Amino acid sequence: MKLQQLKYLLAIVDNGMNITAAAERMYTSQPGVSKQLKLLEEELGLQLFTRKGKSLGGITPAGHQVIDRARIIMREADNIRSLASEFYQEEEGSLSIATTHTQARYVLPDIVAEFRKRFPKVGLNLHQGTSEQIADMVAANNIDFAIATGSNDLFSDLMLVPSYRWDRSIIVPKGHELTKLDRKITLADLAKYPLVTYVFSFGGQSSLKRAFEKEGLDPDVVFTARDADVIKTYVRMGLGVGIVASMAADCDDRKDLEVIAAEGLFPRSTTWIGYRKNTVLRAYMVEFIRLFASHISAQQLDDIRRAASQEDIDRLFDPARLPVRGGCSDSVTEAA
Repeated sequence: MKLQQLKYLLAIVDNGMNITAAAERMYTSQPGVSKQLKLLEEELGLQLFTRKGKSLGGITPAGHQVIDRARIIMREADNIRSLASEFYQEEEGSLSIATTHTQARYVLPDIVAEFRKRFPKVGLNLHQGTSEQIADMVAANNIDFAIATGSNDLFSDLMLVPSYRWDRSIIVPKGHELTKLDRKITLADLAKYPLVTYVFSFGGQSSLKRAFEKEGLDPDVVFTARDADVIKTYVRMGLGVGIVASMAADCDDRKDLEVIAAEGLFPRSTTWIGYRKNTVLRAYMVEFIRLFASHISAQQLDDIRRAASQEDIDRLFDPARLPVRGGCSDSVTEAA
């Protein structure tokens, strides 16, 4: 059995069992991939795929198990290469990050700028998407770090490092009725207006939706988007009242919008940075984690590098003591 055969096997699976597409991805010929697959099956004495004529139909039960182990072997092979290169190229390499628009637009710019100063020879690739799209990138083995909020069930294969917490903010045009209340705003107040907010999770587990349901309210959500800037555009147009992450309430927005704190109206959210289990964290990867989650101590960083399970990481952090990130001048505060 050769590593190249396992690479071809995974390429076939990751390209929808299309051998021609797998060959193109591996920059080789279709007959060459077919031959190596046949040799692998003969050596193992197992049929990994069902056939439909000359095409592959599906994955056999034995094939699923072999594929799972092949992914582990290839990850470990990459880790061995990383171990070797870390001694000689600690400040060179690449880092691919998948995250949401809010993180990319409002949290990461300063972090990326500082990281580039320290590691100018490390290439950065930033991919944006919803939690589900980020999970797909993780499954396709296309990224090193994922940064998202909640949705832990989508990322059971990752080691998640809790980084900070945040509340939501309400944004309305200047002079809006909600800015004239002489008391703290309530969910019942919000439910009287059309709402503009983030795309809900496909799983229907949005904490925003649950908060209204708990109060017996049925909000009129007229528009959703994954981009906070798009949400604010439609609030300016008068489409409805916006609900965004607190860090997306930028100082520049306050020229024509008013921001109303929504702390306590909705559950406080936790953002994490995650990486695949058994990943060898290179020096610059550890530094990126430190920059993103600046509350982490040097000892905790060492413990994270040695962690063997999510339980090991969870024991390092008290969620109640994570810093809280806000918007505009209130970027980060100590835990409430």
